[in-house]
Order: sequence, then structure tokens, then C-alpha cells
Amino acid sequence: MASAAGSSNVMLAIHEKKTTPTDLYRPLRLYIASAYSEREAAAADDDLSAVRDLRAAVEQPSLPDPSSLEQRRDALLAYARALALVEPRFPISPDRAHVHSLTFTWHDAFKGNKKCALASIHLEKAAVLFNLGAVYSQIALAADRSTDVGIRTACGAFQSAAGAFAWLRESGVAAKVVAAGATTVDVTPECAGMLEKLMLAQAQECFFEKVIAGGKPPALCSKVARQVGIFYEEAYAALSAPPLSQHFDKTWVSHVQLKAAQFYADACYRYSLDLHEKEEIAEEIARLKIGMSALADAKKAAKGVAAQLLDSVNKLESNMKTNLERAMKENDRVYLMRVPAAGSLGALPAASLVKPTSLAEVLDASKERLFSSLVPDGSMKALSKYTEMVDNIIRTQAEKLQQASEITRVRLKEMDLPDSILSLEGSITLPVDLKEDVEAVQISGGPAGLESELQQLRDLRRVNQELLVQTEELLQKEANEDAQFRTQFGSRWTRPQSSTLTKNIQDRLNLFAANLKKAADSDSLIERGVKESYPLMSILDKRPIESALPSISRPIMSLDGNEDAIVGALKQSLRQLEFLGAQRAGLEDMLKEMKRKDDILPKLMAGVGSHDDLFKKEIAKYDSICAEIADNIVAQEQLLLQIQAQNEQFATVFNLEDYKAARERCYKQIAAAVAKYREIKKNINEGLNFYVTLQEAIGKIKQQCSDFIMTRNIQCREMIEDVQRKLAGFNFSSSSHSSMQRNASVPPDQSSPSPPPHAQAPYAAPPGVDSRPGYSQPEPRPAYSQPYPPSYGAPPQQPPYGAPPPGQYQQPPHQLAPGHDYSQPAYPGWRGPYYNAHQPATTIGLNE
Repeated sequence: MASAAGSSNVMLAIHEKKTTPTDLYRPLRLYIASAYSEREAAAADDDLSAVRDLRAAVEQPSLPDPSSLEQRRDALLAYARALALVEPRFPISPDRAHVHSLTFTWHDAFKGNKKCALASIHLEKAAVLFNLGAVYSQIALAADRSTDVGIRTACGAFQSAAGAFAWLRESGVAAKVVAAGATTVDVTPECAGMLEKLMLAQAQECFFEKVIAGGKPPALCSKVARQVGIFYEEAYAALSAPPLSQHFDKTWVSHVQLKAAQFYADACYRYSLDLHEKEEIAEEIARLKIGMSALADAKKAAKGVAAQLLDSVNKLESNMKTNLERAMKENDRVYLMRVPAAGSLGALPAASLVKPTSLAEVLDASKERLFSSLVPDGSMKALSKYTEMVDNIIRTQAEKLQQASEITRVRLKEMDLPDSILSLEGSITLPVDLKEDVEAVQISGGPAGLESELQQLRDLRRVNQELLVQTEELLQKEANEDAQFRTQFGSRWTRPQSSTLTKNIQDRLNLFAANLKKAADSDSLIERGVKESYPLMSILDKRPIESALPSISRPIMSLDGNEDAIVGALKQSLRQLEFLGAQRAGLEDMLKEMKRKDDILPKLMAGVGSHDDLFKKEIAKYDSICAEIADNIVAQEQLLLQIQAQNEQFATVFNLEDYKAARERCYKQIAAAVAKYREIKKNINEGLNFYVTLQEAIGKIKQQCSDFIMTRNIQCREMIEDVQRKLAGFNFSSSSHSSMQRNASVPPDQSSPSPPPHAQAPYAAPPGVDSRPGYSQPEPRPAYSQPYPPSYGAPPQQPPYGAPPPGQYQQPPHQLAPGHDYSQPAYPGWRGPYYNAHQPATTIGLNE
């Protein structure tokens, strides 16, 4: 303990604890290699060396000059931050001695012959914090308090010293040292608390010196002095109780006791000066007597205190005695007031101007990079717990924000806002789904475009009718030629008649003709539907469609002319509501951004205080945003009530009920027009698809008829040549032989039956040779071959031109392939009010 008297008052400083050298490098490296890996140990080599160097710097004794003391302070702070990073990563304690051969030894600062040696990181931290407070007290003692700068330096350093001792006590480090085993008294919570009060007393004493030097009023000086005395009294009370009562030197205790009495007496003295100015002589006398009595008692017990302190006390006592004598004389001669008893007086007022300086910032190790790659499981679990807490806050607040926005949306929809305001201003809008339906109708051409599609139906129907007529004419021409030759040659004309071979085709063509007639009837129904529904659908041709909607009009007659004020107030409230909505979006973004930047792992690894305390402090960051969210929701609810009242007034003035009814009727009309348009559009599309499919089917039949006629013409020429040869008397066998050779190169008529026993050889197909002509060859099944496409639920048809399976009967020559579907229903699958074929199409085979 050191003392100094840079002014009239003597103050104390604390000596540092002494330690013995300790090697941190080897034990910590061995632990990393065993708990993690040798690679991690090698990677941490620089950090281990840095910790070893910091410990070595702390082991060196400090020098008394101010610059050396500041360097010493910085070294202790650096080592304290390093220990904060070592603690959570390395289990250094008696009950968790995983780091072997590591023991810290420290001597008592007040009784150097006592020491403590423990394998405890808490002892090391407590000793460093104690020495930090001691160095701060030495810096304060070294300051020249006769100057303003010096007194400010001393006051600040004493408060920092109090902060170090407070940290030692409040952080639980001192208690953990006591719990770890036998330790020295200087690092117990009781001693740390006493030293904290002592440093605060001396810091407050610096303020007292300043107010006295500044000539401040006696009442203020009394308050400052009384607080100095209170701090000293608290320190003396701690020194007088176990375990400190038998640990400190008597002169040290006497110093604190005398200081407490001195400043209590000084407070009485300054207070009496103020009473004298107010001519309250009786209380002045009582206060002076009380102060002098306290000084007398303290002087009796004061042994071995500094001479400067005794001189200061004696000087104060002399001044008080002089003032007491003067006051008593004045009271006896002039005032004649009764002096109150000491017990009847109230406590002297006090004014505390100092407090322990928090060392949380200078001891914060979260920005240090030592051992950053080593993260124990406990820290990761703690981080996970904190992350879950933050996620819960974010989730809860986000739900509140979303709920508030949904409430706004529903309430505004119930009040028909802002649509009614927009309607008044001419900015009318359709509901989104209805607007999308109208836009789709307008893109597809709208009701005005239906006429062009009806014309397409007419054109396609005409083309199909022309194809059908052309096909029938081809067959009729061939039949006429066959009949002519049959008349000419009589019984010698032995090939089958055309009517027997084309019966199925004629049936198909007749069915096509019937379907075309039904389709024409359906087209008429569609055209009539378009004509009848056009007045309903014409609303869809309005561009923009909003021009068809009714609008709110101002009242024809106004009683007070306040319509504009009503509308303006409602619009202003809606703008405020919009601002609250934007504010909510910003608050939600702020929450997410705060969470993104919220990384407390370095602070967790710094090991300062408990995790719960750290979590509580860090979670508090979100309190301000949560409070803003709550305020926003409350403000919105109040604003919605205001808007509701304003909207009721607006609805009354502008007769909104009639407007809403007219608007709903218009909505229903547009929806009905869209539905009718879609119905007619669907009918037209089915008609177009029908005609396209039928055109392909008729085209196929026409091509088959052309092939059939070509084959019949070849046969006709051959039969004419054969008949002519017979008439000329050619040898039957030679002519038959040459005829067979010629027929080998000419495809026989696929439609003719198998040759009878007396049939001529040219019409018989060689065994094993397919005698079908080209038009009856198997073809891939086309999409239009079914009279009802699968999409309309029609029964499936057999492939029209497919070859029969093996083992089945092959069709004879000169006949069209059976099973081919030459028919086509009216509008495939039509089941609507326009196209409804009452007689289903049937497939007519060759032999039917």
C-alpha cells in the first residue's frame, strides 16, 4: 500500500500481487493435440506463443513512473482478454484438470508471506483483475491533483480502479476462486467490495477538492463531502468485519476510519456555514458539535496515520471550534435559540458524483483472434440456443406484422376502400380475376372477331361438300363405263359389277353427306346464338373495359358543401395507413438484417460472464424493433377505427349503396358475357376441328377411289384384249400363258372375289402373293379415322387399313378393304346445345 499527499488530503494506492513464472505454452499445446489434433496444435502455435509472451509481461514488476504504469495497464488488459479466450477452450480447474502440469501461484498483496497455488483459470483471472485495479490506483496517485488535468486524471483512474474491483466481485470470478480451494484474502468478494468503496471514496474526494478550489457554495461542498464520508464509512465497515478484520495493518484501518470521520465533520462544517448565512444559529451549533465529536473519537483511535492527514484533521477541527464559539456567543447575545439535540436532526444530504467505470469494453475479447479455430461443443450448443431464441423473436414478430397487414386488407375490403375513392376520381378497376378473363377474351379477338371465325366455318363446309361431290362423280363415271362394256360384250364381260364393289364406299359417302347436313344445322345454331348474344357480349369489346363500369358521382345538391373535406380527410387517413404498412415492411427487413449480422460466437468464446447474462444482453438488441412493431400495430388499429367513421360519412354523402349495387350488376354482366363468349368460342372451335378432320377423311376416300378406278381401268383393258383374242380365234392356252405373264406385272383387282373353277387365269393371283392393289395396302392409322375422337368419349374403331392378323381370311381382288371407316360424324363429341348428333355413326363393312 502506498500513499501520497499531492494536496492537503492524503490518498492510498494498492500494490500489485506478485506471481511466479508459469509456462502456458507446453500444457496448452499438449491439450490441443490430444483433444483436437496435432494439425490444430501446429496451427495454434502462434497463438500459444502470444499467450506465453503476455503472461511473461505480467510476471515482470512494474515501475512507478506514469508511462510505465500505463504500459503495465495495457499489458494486464491484453492478458485479461487472452484469458477470456483461453477459459472456454481449455478446462483449467481442480475438478477438470484436463490441462496437465499447469498451476498458477500468486502472493497476497497485503501479506506477501501468504500465497495461493491452484490449477484454476479463475485464480489467474482474479489476480489479473486485482492487479489491474492496483495499477489504476497507482496511476491516480501519481497524478498531480494541484492542476485541473491532474485532478481529472486522478478522479478517472480511481473510478477505473473501482470498476476493476467491482468486476472482480460482480462477475463471480472472486467467488469461483473461493469455491476452487484455499485462496488469499485479497481476491475474496469481501476484499474486492471494500477496495471498490475505497477507490470511490478517493474519486469523490477529488471532486471535493475541485469544488473547494472552485469556491462553490457551502451547501454543495457539504453534499460532496458527506458522500466522501459515506464511501469511507462503507470501506471501514468492511475492514471491521471478517475476513478482513484481522488481515490489514492497523495503520491502514486507522487511516480509513479517520478519513470517514474527517469528511463527516467537514460536511457538518460546510453545512453550518450555510446555516449561518440563513441565521439558523441553533442548528449551526448542533452540527458543529456533532462534527467535532466525531473527529475527537476518530483521533483517539488513529494510530500511525500520516502526519499530513493529522494536520488536515487538526486544521478542520480548529476552524470548527472557532465557528462554534462565534455561534454560541451570537446565540447567547442575540438569538437566544434553543440548541436541538443531535438525535432530532435529520441526516446530512449527500451528492454522489462518481461510480465504478465499467471495464466491459476494454475487457471485451470478442474482437480478438486468438484460438479462433478452436470451438468447443459447449459453445456451439450455447450458440444454437441463442440462435433459437432469436429465431423465435423473428418468427413471432413476423407473424404479428403479417397479421396486421391481413387485418388491414380485410377491413379495407369490407369498407370497399380504396376502390370507392378511385371510382370517384375516375380510376375504376375490375377485380383481378375478372379483368384477366376480359383481357383473355380481347386478346383472342373478342365478340367482334367471331364473324371471321363463322366465315371460316362456312368456307370449310363448302370445301367438304365440293370434295364429296368430286368423289361421288369419280365413282359414278367408273360405274357408267363398266355398264357400257357389259352391254357391249354381254356374257363375255365377266368381271364384277362396280356397284357390288363400291357399295361400302357409297354408304360412307352417304353418311358423310348426312353428317355435313347436320353440321350445317349446327352452324346455323351457332350463328343464331352469336346474333342473339351479341348485345350481351358487346360489352367485352369496350377498351378499356373499365369504361363500361359505373362511377360515383357527386351529389346534385349539397347542403353544407363539405364533400371535398370529407374526401380529403379519408384520403389522408388512407395515406397514413399506407405509411404504416410500409413501415411494417421496413421493420421486418430490419429484423432480418439484424439477425443476419448477429454473430455472438466471438463473445461466447470470450467467456465473460454467464451465457444467460450474455443472451439477455444480446437479445435486448431486438427490444427496440419489437417495441416499434407494437406501436405500429396499435397506431394502425386506431387509424382503422378513424377510417371506418370517415368512410361511413363518405358513404352517406355520396350514396355509395346505389353505386355498389350498379357496380355489382355490371360485374355480373361482364362475367355472363365472358361465359357466353367462351361457350360460343368453344362451339366454333369444335366445328372448325370437325371440318378439318372430315376434310382429311374425305380426301383419303377420294384417293382410294382414284386408285380403285385406276386398277379397274387396267383390268378393263386386259379383258378387252382377251375378248378380242378369243373372237379372233387365238389359241386359248398360248394366250392364257401370255396373259398370265402380263398379269404377273399388273396388280390384280383387290376387290374381286376368289376365282371360280371356270374363271379366266389372268384374274387369279399367284399363291402366296398379296393381290391387293396399292389403295388397299395397310397404312398407319390416322387421327381422323375415328368418327368420334377419344377426347369426346366415342367408341374406339378398328384400324381402317390394317392388314388382317395371320391366319385370317384375305380379301379377294377387286374389293375395297373392309373395316375401313369412311364415315365421319357431324361435330365429333358434340354434346352442347348446337351440335348434337341423334344418330351415332356406324362402321359399315364390305360384306354387310
